[in-house]
Amino acid sequence: MTVDKKRYMLLAIGGTIGLAAAFLQTIEKLLLVGNKNANLPCNINDVFSCSTVLNAPQSSLFGFPNSLLCLVIFTVFVTVGVLGLSGSRILNRARYMVQALAVFMLLFALWFLFTSTFVIGAICIFCIFCFGGLLLINGALWRLNFSTNISKSRFQDYMYMLTDRSLDILIWITLAVILAAAVIVKFYIA
Repeated sequence: MTVDKKRYMLLAIGGTIGLAAAFLQTIEKLLLVGNKNANLPCNINDVFSCSTVLNAPQSSLFGFPNSLLCLVIFTVFVTVGVLGLSGSRILNRARYMVQALAVFMLLFALWFLFTSTFVIGAICIFCIFCFGGLLLINGALWRLNFSTNISKSRFQDYMYMLTDRSLDILIWITLAVILAAAVIVKFYIA
């Protein structure tokens, strides 16, 4: 298996994780629509309480459940991953557009995780899985887009330098550790 196919596999795996989590979250949101006080299976305790998060207005930021947006976008990531695995040629421009979508979703997930933690006061387990899937997706796309020095701009040269020195992996791991530490400090230490 080529290096690019492994990256497309990571993209497909991350997309599948996010898609499954978004699907389960959508089902739970539908249960809450029918009964706002429903006891959801993902309600573990006061910290990990999907119903608290899903009942908050932030869980429907665009007027519909955020999980529906995630269903659509994670489907795009899975599709691109499967196309790449099958050997289809994906244009650089298309990969950059998917990368931009992945970065947007990662920023949206960061905002939602921050809001869940510090405003809503609870975390949805499925959101954590979506976030993990987004880290895989962004890491795979970063490597697909910036692992060769095509030197078309200073930005691409800089991104290549980060990738060539494996600093991109350090960035993704550091981001995950910082977020986990913030959640732990908020709910278990403070």
